[in-house]
Amino acid sequence: MSESYLSPNDWSVIVFRLCLSLVVGAIIGLDRELNHKPAGLRTHMLVSFGSALFILIPLQLVAAPDTQNEVSRVIQGITSGVGFLGAGVILRDCQQELKQVGVRGLTTAAAIWVAAALGIAAGCGLWQMGLIAALMSLVVLRGLKSLESGR
Repeated sequence: MSESYLSPNDWSVIVFRLCLSLVVGAIIGLDRELNHKPAGLRTHMLVSFGSALFILIPLQLVAAPDTQNEVSRVIQGITSGVGFLGAGVILRDCQQELKQVGVRGLTTAAAIWVAAALGIAAGCGLWQMGLIAALMSLVVLRGLKSLESGR
């Protein structure tokens, strides 16, 4: 990112970054939706979109060209805040036959966390990183599913 500060007149850049955040969130969310997971397409798109918005706000408000400190604090806040959202997806499932407690939703929770990171990348204008990471996430979610035990 050659220039981190965005002037209020950079509407095309802002719209591009926000749209990109929706696209990269949709890439992961569509997989979760097709697998009938509790957090699907809209959730992942909104997490990614919200993360991009949170990054764009300090880039717009801070008049000084050096916004690294503010952006760093926003990224820290998003990372911890999204953890709570992911925790809500994790469900404990008591398996009656085996009399064991199982944990479900870890992959979806991780996908929400990744969607937030993708939104951060999009909000910072790192579109190449965002698209590559979204496609790599899809490979992990789709391509490696068959390697997990019990599938």
